[in-house]
Amino acid sequence: MVNFLNKNKRFLKPFKNVVFVISLLFAIWMLFFDSNSWFIHNELNNDIKALENEREYYKKEIEKDKKEIKKLSSDKGVEKYGREKYHMKKENEEIYLIEYEDSINKKKNE
Repeated sequence: MVNFLNKNKRFLKPFKNVVFVISLLFAIWMLFFDSNSWFIHNELNNDIKALENEREYYKKEIEKDKKEIKKLSSDKGVEKYGREKYHMKKENEEIYLIEYEDSINKKKNE
């Protein structure tokens, strides 16, 4: 037993220093238990990155929408949109819709 204590004295020597012990306790407290711990900061940084990515996505979407609004601000743009999306037509005009096999929903019974 005495031999074991003599071998481990060099590992226990820093714990006799009060400044070292207080610093160690402070570091442990700040890393794990404090309301501003390292783990909470890490989680908050991840949240910030996710929100910044989301912000960039919405900025791109806003730019797309601004372009669409600009297109729809003229009469030609509104007419083109109505013809393409809602299959509207003028009087005395015929519209032919061409559907390909892969764009048609097939029934399950067939």
